[in-house]
Amino acid sequence: MKILILNGPNLNLLGTREPTIYGTISMENYLQTLEENFKEHEISYYQSNIEGEIINRLQENNFEALVINPGAFTHYSYAIADCLKNISQPKVEVHISNIYKREEFRQKSVTAAQTDCVLSGFGMEGYRLAILSLKSI
Repeated sequence: MKILILNGPNLNLLGTREPTIYGTISMENYLQTLEENFKEHEISYYQSNIEGEIINRLQENNFEALVINPGAFTHYSYAIADCLKNISQPKVEVHISNIYKREEFRQKSVTAAQTDCVLSGFGMEGYRLAILSLKSI
């Protein structure tokens, strides 16, 4: 399966950004682990701090399944939500922290309703669990 992992704003800083919340593993290091554990899949990765670039990448639609962590766009990007609505492939939303135990504004996801499931609070392991869950969607 051709899987796109897409991360939103500030997630390029994983490993150094607020390690008590997001951990100390960089996405690049964790991607190596995912690729080793899921050799049967073709995993590609994209990250942007710019909403329009994320939408453009999603509209390319050259993947069979999507794992998305919209970052802060989770809470207000109806544009990304609208884009996700038009993607028929399996889609899993991932959040490293448990957004429901954080500040009130972080507890709402406007994108979640356009995905098949949401994994929140599993740390970086959420990405691995998302790939595993794609088999059952």
